[in-house]
Amino acid sequence: MSYLKGLLTSCLVLASVMSWAKAVPISIDKTKVKLPEETVKEPPQSDTGLHYDRYLREVIDFLEKDQHFREKLHNTDMEDIKQGKLAKELDFVSHHVRTKLDELKRQEVSRLRTLIKAKQDIEGGNDIAVDHQALLKQFEYLNHMNPHTFEVEDLDRLIKSATKDLENYDKERHEEFKRYEMMKEHERREHLKTLDEEGRRKEEEHYEEMKKKHADHPKVNHPGSKDQLKEVWEEADGLDPEDFDPKTFFNLHDTNGDGFFDEQELEALFTKELEKIYDPTNEEDDMVEMEEERLRMREHVMNEVDSNKDRLVSLDEFLVATKKKEFLEPDSWETLEQNQAYTDEEMRVFEEQLARQEEDLNLKAADLQKQKEDLERQQEQLNAQKLELQQVTELICLIPHQRLQQTVPPAQSMITCGCVLRF
Repeated sequence: MSYLKGLLTSCLVLASVMSWAKAVPISIDKTKVKLPEETVKEPPQSDTGLHYDRYLREVIDFLEKDQHFREKLHNTDMEDIKQGKLAKELDFVSHHVRTKLDELKRQEVSRLRTLIKAKQDIEGGNDIAVDHQALLKQFEYLNHMNPHTFEVEDLDRLIKSATKDLENYDKERHEEFKRYEMMKEHERREHLKTLDEEGRRKEEEHYEEMKKKHADHPKVNHPGSKDQLKEVWEEADGLDPEDFDPKTFFNLHDTNGDGFFDEQELEALFTKELEKIYDPTNEEDDMVEMEEERLRMREHVMNEVDSNKDRLVSLDEFLVATKKKEFLEPDSWETLEQNQAYTDEEMRVFEEQLARQEEDLNLKAADLQKQKEDLERQQEQLNAQKLELQQVTELICLIPHQRLQQTVPPAQSMITCGCVLRF
């Protein structure tokens, strides 16, 4: 049941998209925890990062409203959902839901066609006939052969595409971070080249000083360990660390009360640890690196605790993890400054690619400059030809005018060669 919900929590998701069924709240010892009197509202839904995020959300939201589909969802395991068995249940949902899904699909196809047209316009293809049907093939999450109705294949495609895309999302974010770090180092090296020897020495000293300041922070607890969670229990929850209770802790931090830790709820647990390392007011602390550290922590805990790999941590999974040696006696956690994001070889290849790109841009710039100069010369030639034609035209008009003045009475007039002649 939890898979479709987990499907919508990508590595970038900061909130779970929805609750397919509300879990029974876990009882809490009220002598230790003061519960709020008012019902806590669920956090707003966050973007999964997928370009079809809104379509995905709306489809699942309407399917959730169908009683038959909800019941089947309760009895379908994750692997069956991945293999498309749940999608076949679409044939049994209510007419109202199917009608709404048809409308959502038509709207999505229209959106994609608008995007395709905009892309063609930007690329200068306004006058070229666009085969939308062919271009829609690139969007694997819907059946382009039928743009009008939402069928079983559409749901099957949507689930499989979202699964694949979300599973690759962390990897893509890590690659983006690696490029960010390499570009930062490249720009630093290029800046050093512009300095004299004394300037480079000072810059290098400042760089090493900033690295040392950043590394000088309190001990970071192993993410997901007892020590780390007890620190949250004490500092964030204001509770006695001696009274730490995993079940109560889970209930306190399952902020939407659905019986699972989603990726947002997990990442929120690491805030205290990250604050030990990063301060936005410090020159030496990079907030992009902080988010990468948060991602590393969340990935680690998910890998250790999420036994069924549905991108959610259930209470049972959490309680099992709290009995493991890794929870009670964890290894030390190595932060980013102890784990460079790229190798020397990757940096070398990256700089070679940048050099080639710069060379290509320079060649293109030189070619554009040459084209500009050629066009300017052609314009000068055209201007000269235009002036010459104007002069010839004036001479042609002048000759008959002079002749007619000698032979024709001045009381008459005629128009010749565009000139008004008096005679």
